[in-house]
Amino acid sequence: MAADEDKQLAAIRAKIDAIDEQILELISQRARLAQEVAAAKRAAGEVADFYRPEREAEVLRRVRDLNRGPLSDESVQRLYRELMSACLALQQPLKVAYFGPEGTFTHAAALKHFGHATQMRPLATIGLVFREVESGAANYGVVPVENSTEGAVSHTLDRFLSSPLQIVGEVELPVVHNLVSKTKRLQDIRRVYSHQQALGQCRSWLDTHLPHAERIPVSSTAEAARLAAEDDAAAAIASEAAAQRYEVPILELGIQDGAANTTRFLIIGTQSPPPTGEDKTSLVMSSTNQPGGLYRLLEPLARHGVNMSRIESRPSRQGMWEYVFFVDLLGHVEDEPVKRALEEIQSRASLLKILGSYPRAAY
Repeated sequence: MAADEDKQLAAIRAKIDAIDEQILELISQRARLAQEVAAAKRAAGEVADFYRPEREAEVLRRVRDLNRGPLSDESVQRLYRELMSACLALQQPLKVAYFGPEGTFTHAAALKHFGHATQMRPLATIGLVFREVESGAANYGVVPVENSTEGAVSHTLDRFLSSPLQIVGEVELPVVHNLVSKTKRLQDIRRVYSHQQALGQCRSWLDTHLPHAERIPVSSTAEAARLAAEDDAAAAIASEAAAQRYEVPILELGIQDGAANTTRFLIIGTQSPPPTGEDKTSLVMSSTNQPGGLYRLLEPLARHGVNMSRIESRPSRQGMWEYVFFVDLLGHVEDEPVKRALEEIQSRASLLKILGSYPRAAY
């Protein structure tokens, strides 16, 4: 019986080896075609960034729709993301700045969107990420914009008011926060380090399990893990990647208050991509301070059948108690309903700035 099983397994493995050879040959063919695309673009005089977010979004959605299992859609899309990343690196390696350091959730979002065959540059602040892309030192930037528990990241929104950059994509990342520490007992923890947003997302758990511990905000969850590695009486709220990087054991898994805790990140660049059919448009607008001012700005959206998926108010910094509104719409600025609604809003607004139209998160 054992001999028969060995023969059966050997036959299955031989089939797997043969399929692997076919897969590798097809991957090589795809890579060579990517090189041909680059050569054709250079021959046509195109020497700038070869990355096309709309094309990548279309490919990821297509393989999702073609997938029949048993691998999940997300697993198949992740494989294709890395394949496209490697092929793009043959054409022209991308330089991507992100709000770091390495091991943060923003780093994970950057890898999810661009893949590992990319030159990643961690930067200390959101403002530095914007400046790196504005100066041309990086092709793209990745910054957090909102969390499903704690709301908007105000530094990112405020930076858009003065920056010429456009939103070219988005990433949604489920966030799992872990308590990491070199101590083995909760009662021995005197300090908890983490980013302010992470502390807020774990507030109830901390109130229940570590009410005695001081909560110390730091620049990132990765920095928190680094500090916890050096302090035997401290813990950090951090990702699994940060815990591994700084060799701090995970004491408690998944301590975030919301089971569906998700953070949305924006990809920023110099030019928004063309429509894909599944897009978002982000904008900032303001009206004169008068009764019904906000209603007058939003009314054209409803009349033209444009779905508003998000609105956030921020102080305008132009006058006391004056506000601007950050809005996300479903659709692209080139879609007729969106175009007509925005033309009407423009005539009514004291400020209207299109921050970008871009493919909706593919997975």
